[in-house]
Amino acid sequence: MSGGGEHLKDEGSRAQVVAAGAIAGLISRFCIAPLDVLKIRLQLQIQSLADPLSRPRNWKAKYSTAETFKKILREEGVTAFWKGNVSAELLYINYGAIQFSTYRLTTQTIRPSKLPNGAEAFISGAVAGASATTLTYPLDLLRTRFAAQGPDRVYASLRGGIRDIWRAEGPKGFFQGLGAGVGQVVPYMGLFFSAYETLRPILAPLSLPFGSGDATAGIISSVLAKTGVFPLDLIRKRLQVQGPSRTRFLGGKIPVYGNGVWKTGKIIVRREGWKGLYRGLGVGLIKSAPASAITMWTYERALKVMKQWNEHSMDI
Repeated sequence: MSGGGEHLKDEGSRAQVVAAGAIAGLISRFCIAPLDVLKIRLQLQIQSLADPLSRPRNWKAKYSTAETFKKILREEGVTAFWKGNVSAELLYINYGAIQFSTYRLTTQTIRPSKLPNGAEAFISGAVAGASATTLTYPLDLLRTRFAAQGPDRVYASLRGGIRDIWRAEGPKGFFQGLGAGVGQVVPYMGLFFSAYETLRPILAPLSLPFGSGDATAGIISSVLAKTGVFPLDLIRKRLQVQGPSRTRFLGGKIPVYGNGVWKTGKIIVRREGWKGLYRGLGVGLIKSAPASAITMWTYERALKVMKQWNEHSMDI
């Protein structure tokens, strides 16, 4: 990671890092919300045949990506693509702030150990991702449930959703699928930050299609990491809609999976084949590329603006 030390020293104060991370998460989320809703609907698309345990060779998705998009637009209107956006915005703001501040703190903590640059970025990214995922997981679960609502609403509002889950499922209800979430984000964030910190110094000085090396490095890093851990993302989504309200999502077609990540994965493979673990991957990659590009681009620029503003204030 050539130049990594110098880059870290110029990262700004902790408050600036937290604020820049929150701003990046907020803007990124709003831009990619429609793709996120579409991806979640595809991930939750279950067996369309009469026999719920039919063999994988007989399984087929009820709707393609294009058909799912048209169905949502026709039956629920364009605003449906921003379902759960309030909880999602809160999620991304807090996630971005926790992620970037934890990454910075972890890097500063382990730097004296003089680990190889790639190992340092991987560890810091994994710790940052696991911390942010765990602390913001209830918001992630709420975002998924709101996005999974069809024309008939399951929860009247964010406050109502929190109340209903608490009453029907207790505190544990807000953390269904957390194992898959952490299991996904540790390798994902580790791989993402390792690739990003490696590519950024190389690409930053170049004039590239997305306007900056930061954005392009973010896109490449995200695509590489996302593909490898996508099955865990799908399992997490399936587990997040378990519970008493399960039969009210997507026409009541969500089956019971139990609580185990491994068990859920085996059921999906048995019923849908290995391909079932990658349902929605195309939209996920399309989403992750601009999301990561917008996040990293906004983060770098917001941090730069705040540092310049602070330096200007000090001069005055």
